[in-house]
Amino acid sequence: MRLRILFGLTAAGALAAAGIAFSVGLPASGTPAKPVSATVTAAGIHKIKHVIVIVQENRSFDSYFGHFPGATGIPKGVCVPDPVNGGCVKPFVDHKDSNQGGPHDNSNALADINKGMMNGYVGQAELHCHGVAPCPTDVMGYHTKSDIPDYWAYAKNFVLSDHFFESDHSWSFPAHLFLVSGWSANCKTASPMSCTGTDDPRDRTASDPRPFAWTDLTWLLNRDHVSWGYFLDGGAGKGGVPEIWNTLPGFRDVHHDGQDGNVQPLASFMSEAASGHLPAVSWIVPKPADSEHPAALVSRGQAYVTRLINAVMRSKDWDSSAIFLSWDDWGGFYDQVVPPQKDALGYGIRVPNIVISPFAKHGFVDHTVSSTDSYLKFIEDDFLHGARLNPMTDGRPDSRTVVRENLTDNLVQDFNFSQAARPPLILNPCPATTLVPKPKPGCMGSVALHFSSWGDT
Repeated sequence: MRLRILFGLTAAGALAAAGIAFSVGLPASGTPAKPVSATVTAAGIHKIKHVIVIVQENRSFDSYFGHFPGATGIPKGVCVPDPVNGGCVKPFVDHKDSNQGGPHDNSNALADINKGMMNGYVGQAELHCHGVAPCPTDVMGYHTKSDIPDYWAYAKNFVLSDHFFESDHSWSFPAHLFLVSGWSANCKTASPMSCTGTDDPRDRTASDPRPFAWTDLTWLLNRDHVSWGYFLDGGAGKGGVPEIWNTLPGFRDVHHDGQDGNVQPLASFMSEAASGHLPAVSWIVPKPADSEHPAALVSRGQAYVTRLINAVMRSKDWDSSAIFLSWDDWGGFYDQVVPPQKDALGYGIRVPNIVISPFAKHGFVDHTVSSTDSYLKFIEDDFLHGARLNPMTDGRPDSRTVVRENLTDNLVQDFNFSQAARPPLILNPCPATTLVPKPKPGCMGSVALHFSSWGDT
């Protein structure tokens, strides 16, 4: 039994390993503020001195942007089979602030995709009903612009990717491993060469606090003296970031490098933004109440993210920053785009990605196929002279057979580095919305969240 974070439905069925045989060889409504006055002289991608990766939880692209103008969204005529209640379920507007979602393990991803038919969502969400009707589910529901106006404002004013996929076709834990390392694996020993890729990695334990022996991006950053921070909303543990989302402390190379101190509470990020001393690379991980993971409130998650982005935009570091905002997996919610097969572990189901920067294009919908691997590649190309997490070249060989960064782009097409730095777009963290019930003042409402074990049920 593995510790999982449970906000809505229970998981169903034993995990099924992906049966994909694939081999890839290793190669050698806001008001614009006044513009920031700082002068940026670096060329191209190197105008970006600060990359901020904000990762939220469990939303598919269609569940948030299914009707965004110009994006590949929900097609007409969709009706997904409803095995328990009979008939089928069409996508519908869901203004509820708290959603239920569906199971989202590897087996559920494969069932939702259903050999490219993308019609397993309702059946998977109904597994907890054990075939007994009525069995309500909200996985075919989607939010509108009026529900999440800040997110739509960022997408309208900056860049929205509509072919951005979860790196792994599984749940949050492997997705967070991919976010910092481009891989998810189990390791037999402390040797990086003992690791084998998997959708179902083992988590840290008291007896084995650093089981992730393969190489993560901080190894390269530390080697090249590139500053980084991994910031935890509410700290770690109870009331803060759960262990399954807080993956970096489990990597052996972080400890070996003496970089454990770079894992810090979110208050440190806010202070560094206010003082204009952000590190080159920042990852920000939410606590459950701020995460949008069902049943956490959409309004509170949007408010949390907006406050983070406002902090960067008010910082003197804004003029040289790029913010990448995404959601770690699809959370069981419907999406209609078939994920491409990059290797045995991915890609998974499509999720939103928003690129926010003074050099981001305005109102651009990026149709390029990408994933969080593209974040790694952007960072490597910006700060590491194009170095890769490649066991043949990174100086710390592990047993990965695929260099994920070489299978994707670096999102540079989302930028226009010839344009003058764009001014910040400061938004109200708690705008008027159509969410129900009406969010509390400041959007600091809460719902009951709890931990549980998801067994093979």
